[in-house]
Parts: sequence; C-alpha cells; structure tokens
Amino acid sequence: MRATVLLSAALTLAGALAPGGSAAAEAVPKYTAAQFFDTTSFRVAEAGGLAFSPDGRSVLISSDATGVFNAYALPVAGGAPVPLTTSTTDAVFAASYLPDGRALVQGDKGGNELTHVYLREADGTLRDLTPGDKLKAGFAGLSPDGKTLWVTSNARDPQAFDVLAYDTTTFESRVLFQNPGGFLPAEVSNDGRWVAMEKPNTSADSDVYLVDLKGEGKPTLITPGEGAVSTSVYGFTPDSKTLVFATNAHGEFNQAWTHDLANGEQKPLIEADWDVMFVSWSPSGRYRVSAINADASTALTILDTRDGKPLAFEGLPDGDIGSVRFSPDEARVAFTVASDTSPSDVFVADLADRKVRRLTTALNPAIDESHLVEATIVRYTAEGGVEIPSVLYRPKGASAANPVPAVVLVHGGPGGQTRRGYSAMVQHLVNHGYAVLGANNRGSSGYGKTFFHMDDRKHGEADLRDIVAGGDWLRAQDWVADDEVAVMGGSYGGYITAAALTFHPEAFEAGINIFGVTNWVRTLESIPAWWGAQRQALYDEMGDPATDAERHRRISPLFHAKNIVRPMLVVQGANDPRVLQVESDELVAAARANNVPVEYVLFPDEGHGFLRRENRITAQEAYLKFLDTHVRKAD
Repeated sequence: MRATVLLSAALTLAGALAPGGSAAAEAVPKYTAAQFFDTTSFRVAEAGGLAFSPDGRSVLISSDATGVFNAYALPVAGGAPVPLTTSTTDAVFAASYLPDGRALVQGDKGGNELTHVYLREADGTLRDLTPGDKLKAGFAGLSPDGKTLWVTSNARDPQAFDVLAYDTTTFESRVLFQNPGGFLPAEVSNDGRWVAMEKPNTSADSDVYLVDLKGEGKPTLITPGEGAVSTSVYGFTPDSKTLVFATNAHGEFNQAWTHDLANGEQKPLIEADWDVMFVSWSPSGRYRVSAINADASTALTILDTRDGKPLAFEGLPDGDIGSVRFSPDEARVAFTVASDTSPSDVFVADLADRKVRRLTTALNPAIDESHLVEATIVRYTAEGGVEIPSVLYRPKGASAANPVPAVVLVHGGPGGQTRRGYSAMVQHLVNHGYAVLGANNRGSSGYGKTFFHMDDRKHGEADLRDIVAGGDWLRAQDWVADDEVAVMGGSYGGYITAAALTFHPEAFEAGINIFGVTNWVRTLESIPAWWGAQRQALYDEMGDPATDAERHRRISPLFHAKNIVRPMLVVQGANDPRVLQVESDELVAAARANNVPVEYVLFPDEGHGFLRRENRITAQEAYLKFLDTHVRKAD
C-alpha cells in the first residue's frame, strides 16, 4: 500500500433536453441524485474472518440500506438482509462471525477515522473491545478455530500499531507483538506464530519483515536488496508454511513471490504484465484467489490447485468479481460482482455444481440499467509525450450535432487510480448530459513504477498539467462543447482542482473541490499520529515540511488564491482528520475576496469521504446545480 494515499422512486423527465439536444438524448430519462443514491451499497465481511454464519445460513455483510452503514445477516437461501446493528448516525461495518454466532463489527465516530472493534452480543448490544478516546484499532483476523481474535491498536503509542490477541470466550487480551515503531503490521499466520509487517522507507522503497513469536520476537528483514524496491504483504498460506509478498524488483509491476518460512527460499508465484492486486486462499488452501489490475479493471481468478484449472461459474453476470469468501467447509463461496452500470451485488455459489445465485440487487429498481453508460479506456498525450490512461464516460446522444459539457475527474492519492466500475456520482452527471473523463495523471498507480514515481516532489506541476491536457483533449472531441469543460476531484483530486483554478486560471470554466488540500505546509505538519510508520515515505514523496516549506507554499492554492477567476464549489467534512476544515474555510474566504462565485457545502457529521446517504445526495445535487449554473451554457 502506498504511503501517500492522503486521503475510497419515480422517474423524472423534467429538463428533457440539454441545449442543442437530440431525440436520442431525449429518449433517456433524467434521474435525480436521490434516485442514484437510493442504490444500496453492499460489502462482505473482512478477509481473515468468518463471512458465513456457523450454521451456514447467512453471509455477514455491511449495507447502507437505511442511509447509514450497518451490519446484516444476508440469508444464503434468499430474502431480505436481517439487521444486526441499527446505528442511525455513525457507520458500522461487518468484520467477522464468531463460532458461537456472535459477530464482530468496527466503526468510528462521525468520520474521524479512529475506528474501534466491537462485539455484537446475541441480544444485539455492542461491546467496545478497544475502549479509549483517541486510539485507533482494527480487526486483523481470526484464528481458524475461532478461539483467538487478532486486533491492531495504537493505544500504547499513537504512532505505532501493536498486535493484540483476544480470547474469544473471555475477551481478555494480551500483547502478541509490541511494535517498536516504523512498522505496519499486515497479517498474523493461522497458527499464531508469525506476524508479517511492512516498513515504508521512501516513496519508492519499502520492505517486508517477519516476526517469529516463538523465537526472539524481533522483526527480521526478508526483502533485502539494492536500490529502490517496493514490497508489501499479500498473506500467509493456510498451512502457515509460506508468506506471499508483492515485489516490483523484477520489472515495472508488482509480482507475487513466496517466502518459505522454514528455509527462507523465495520464488515467483504469479507474474503478469500488470500489478498483482492480491492473493488469498480458501480455508484448506485448495483454492487460490488472485487478481490482476488490468488497465483499470480487476481480472480475478479462482484456481483449483489440485488440477491447476480456474473455476468457471454458471450464471455469472458480466463484471469484476471481488471480496471472495469461502465457507469453512469450502462447500460454498460468496463474492461480489460490479460493473460500470451495476453496483456491487452479493452472489453465492455451491462449489459442487458452481451455479451462481444472486442475493442482492443494489441498483435502485427505479433506474433502468440500460440508461446508464459503459466506460471506455482512452489515452491522450500530455507533456513530454507521456500517455495518460483515462476512463471515459460519454453520454448517450452526444455527437457533433449535439455537443455536451464535460468534466475532468481527478482521483485522490496522490498515488490513487481512477478505475472502471459503478459510481453513482459519475453516472448521475453522465445521465444529466455531462461527459466525464477520469484521468490517471502521471503519479497514478496501476501503470508501472516509472509512471508511478513521475510526480515525486513535483506535485502541482506536471501532474497538474496532465489534467489541464485532459481538458484540452475533451475540447478536441467534436461531441464535446469546447467552452463547457470543468474540473473536479476529492482529496488530492480536490487539491488538483483548486490548483488548476489557481495556477491555470482560465483552463476550465469552473471547478469542484471536494475536501482538497489547499495549504500543504499545514497539511503535512498536521498528519494524524497513526500515520507514524508512513510519515517518512510521505515526506520522501511530498517533501519534508522542515526543508521544503518554500516549495509547499509555492504549490498551495491558498497562498495564490488571488489568481482564481472562475467559479468554484467547495465541499468539506467538519471531522476530516486529513484535510482539516480550516483548509476549505480559508480558501473559500480568499476566493470570495476576488468577487468570484464560490459555493461552500460543509457537513458537520462527516470526515474524509461522505458515508451518510443524505449527505451524499446533498453533495451530488450541489455538484449538478453548480455545473448547470456555471458550465452548461443556456440556449
């Protein structure tokens, strides 16, 4: 994991046609933001836990069916999910069943990211297993016999996550591994003997360490090497004999290699022309699950290691498979499937006949999926001849005779990636006639380590100009209105949006800055304590505020806000621990001093990302209204 991810009814036909509209465009009804966000989000319980109930009758999931995420038991035989938690304020996410049928969940308060782990008792009450005001804890796995729960916690030291072991009968805890600092615990082996950890060194260099809890209990480096090599942990094999790790030592992309815990022998497991995203196994190890990040899509394989053949399922819809979870006896497997036009739905299959059963329907039934738009992958040439891979959504009916307004969408990170898949935000804008270009500027992940590091200590420079070039590419398309192109993004994408309006003040007609950094000096000095192990890698990429403050000030929109001449919408969560509210407050005040139209939406109950449905609807309505007012030209 990169250390610098700062920062993932009825139809209405009102409005009918965009200016210069056509009959083809008119045939697609316009849906409201509320209709798009009435789509339900589903997530399967955490890997490393028990997703299937002890009786095999349900799958543990999270859902925001009520507007707030809660944990549910989803019947395998079909039927409505049964609520296990009923929070109306803070999001609660499912982690794992326990062998006695109780469940583990986790969540924070108001988006502050200080997560705790809770036991959901049989009577429905929640017991905080990790109490404390300022600590951050997380589910780290369950032993195969269900007798031991592993949890990470920074209660002892805000900058270091220890690994704790809980007895699941008494829930008494003990320190399994005390982190000396600088390490990120990644996984505990099934036998409880080994802890695998990651150590970020620089933005391009990281190492994997092993701790033998039956030995001296000290971290041992297993990925020595010369030069900058990025390594990370995929996981242990079920028999606790092998660790599988990611490394880009042998080319541009992450490959999966194995490390024999007995003799230290290392050898390749999966090699591909794209990054290996993850590797996991069924409980016995018979089935190996792996995925490749293939040009912004997930190519997942479930391999039967007995015959070396991938599993093929009957009745599986098109889309990306994810969140694969096996029942303990490997009789069944649950997983999600998502596509550009369909959110993640939960499916289950019996491995005996491999017939798929759909358990959920996430897309709001008021929305006809055929009205939504499939994405295409495009590439445009930017500064220095660098190709920028992008995900393009083109509205139905867009043509030279009916040119449409457009938005360049910038991902977070800075090392994130815009990938294919369903987005209510994007589909709503496209449904209302806006083309959306999700640009993967230099510095994005997924396209090799050379591309990934092109923006190191150059943020707000060439990567920003890549986004400006994206706007130019859109204008060059005969089906795009060349004077109706905006820019928007969240987190680092929000920064790029604000920077575009500041340093390229006439490159876009308007910009939507969603909790974006505006003052890098303050942001880098106010990193949450629990980022301790990643701080040096972050500074290596972004620059140390102690020595690079002048450059940080130079690329920060706040200090140059007098240049802003185009309309801006700013959206912010008051509880955001990464991009503080003051960042947005100050930029809004500075831009308004220019007599520029500036709109500001502040959510008092959100953090870095909006989890409450009502807030997502409010934000989405603000996006469209702002674009219609300041970007789309009237007839």
